[in-house]
Amino acid sequence: MGVSGSGKTSVGERLAEAVGCRFLEGDSLHPAANIEKMSAGIPLTDEDRWPWLDIIGGRIGESVDRGEGIIVSCSALKKIYRERLRTAAGGRLAFVFLEGSREVFEKRLKVRPGHFMPASLLDSQFAALEPPTGEPDVVVVDVDLPLTAIIEKAVAGLRDLPTR
Repeated sequence: MGVSGSGKTSVGERLAEAVGCRFLEGDSLHPAANIEKMSAGIPLTDEDRWPWLDIIGGRIGESVDRGEGIIVSCSALKKIYRERLRTAAGGRLAFVFLEGSREVFEKRLKVRPGHFMPASLLDSQFAALEPPTGEPDVVVVDVDLPLTAIIEKAVAGLRDLPTR
């Protein structure tokens, strides 16, 4: 989880590979209307996000019900979004929060080709972000590290969680 440009897809793909489970790109589940809004530089509202979060939650819940692990990239910016996803997973869900500075994310967004999320929406992402401080089953990783170090810290942090 994290704001746009935090590396959710790159980290998610590598993390899934490292722990031997499936990866799901959360952005691929956005309804077309959401993608159109973001492409036009219009921030999503909570009402826009609920159906998307419910789809993601459904996929997580299905994997949990089958006893399969899954890594999903999802911004999950607000605590209420994370709670909704935790409920869908029956409480068996951990988050890796990809934390960093606005400057790092802005730089990444400006060089990211072909993505619908423009750098102009970064401020709205930070405005919506409620860091998961004090929430259960959260691993915080600084994104200003090499990708291999991010994966190592995420794997170690997940392994150390009491519910894992």
